Amino acid sequence: EVQLVESGGGSVQAGGSLRLSCAASGFTFDDYAIGWLRQVPGKEREGVSCISGSSGRTTYADSVKGRFTVSSDNAKNTVYLQMDSLKPEDTATYYCAAYLSDSCYRYLAVWGQGTLVTVSS
Repeated sequence: EVQLVESGGGSVQAGGSLRLSCAASGFTFDDYAIGWLRQVPGKEREGVSCISGSSGRTTYADSVKGRFTVSSDNAKNTVYLQMDSLKPEDTATYYCAAYLSDSCYRYLAVWGQGTLVTVSS
C-alpha cells in the first residue's frame, strides 16, 4: 500500500495564496524525496520544488523562488507546498511524487492524482 493523497487545490485570484498537502502512506517518509510538479496543457511537466525526507533540504524552480515554500511534517508523513503571491502563469495541475533513495526527480516510486490550481487575473 503505497499512496500519496493530495489536497488543497482550488481557484484563487492573482496575489492570493494556497497551500497544497501531500500525505504519504505505505512507506517510510524518511527514505524518499517528495517533489512537486506541475503541468499545463500542451507543455511538459515541470519540477517546481522538492524536499528531502531525511534532511529537509529543499530545491525550487527559478520561476517560484521567493513565492513558494515546501515543508514537511515527518510525524504526519506529509509535505506541504505553500504558494504565495500567485500569478496567472502558476495555473496548472499540480502533482506530488515520491522518489526512491531520497533523490529528487529520480527513481520515481509513486505520484498522486493531481490537483488543479487556477489563478485568475
